[in-house]
Amino acid sequence: MLTPDITAKLAQELYDARKSRTPVRHFSKRFPEMSIDDGYAIQRAWVQLELADGRTIKGRKIGLTSRAMQQASQITEPDFAPLMDDMFFAQGSDIEASRFIAPRVEVELAFILGKPLKGPGATLFDVLSATEYVSPAIEIIDSRIEQLDRETQVMRKVQDTISDFAANAGIVLGGRPVRPHDVDLRWVGALLHKNGVIEETGLAAGVLNHPATGVAWLANKIAPYDEQLNVGDVVLAGSFTRPTSARAGDNFHVDYGPLGSVAFRFV
Repeated sequence: MLTPDITAKLAQELYDARKSRTPVRHFSKRFPEMSIDDGYAIQRAWVQLELADGRTIKGRKIGLTSRAMQQASQITEPDFAPLMDDMFFAQGSDIEASRFIAPRVEVELAFILGKPLKGPGATLFDVLSATEYVSPAIEIIDSRIEQLDRETQVMRKVQDTISDFAANAGIVLGGRPVRPHDVDLRWVGALLHKNGVIEETGLAAGVLNHPATGVAWLANKIAPYDEQLNVGDVVLAGSFTRPTSARAGDNFHVDYGPLGSVAFRFV
């Protein structure tokens, strides 16, 4: 377990890295004893720094929801992080690539809550009841902690990813929002186009067999901290495509079929 002083120091490093667009080296290499709980403690300390700057929390993201990603990260459950207000970008907008270090794009569904949701014991059906609507979304992920160590090329560990806001950096909502009972959310599909070429395709069932499952998991996971999901919260349920790299000049367009599309451009 890391000491409070080390936790605060590492949170400050991430806060600074986000502002300077300069990644730091793996915390797990510098502190081999670092645990998953330490990762969340660093994340919470970083959130406090953002809140002190006047930022607000608009929701949460869930990551590592696919079995393939869990196996690659050697964990058995997803991870989560907050969505800060300055991480939201308008559909169809130009987004400055210089805001990020090494941005990548993922395809998701976002649940916007009309009722509070609190664990323990929250179920998929509770999620559907609490959700006002579901919206197509694109998540922009980034690496304030190097994804690959600059010298060894070793992949960072899940403890690093968790402390790094679970890699979250941006979100774009768009398309045609739907009531959660109006469609079978498992069969929502998407085609991810980059510069006119299809890079990825996927079905939302790839997220724990139903994207609402992750939202229920999250409500139960944060309950021991006396936290809950609140009215108006945006919850990213997890990606159902692999991340696609992005840089200035890239145009992204995600076609969700009957649910419309989401698009933006990096400049």
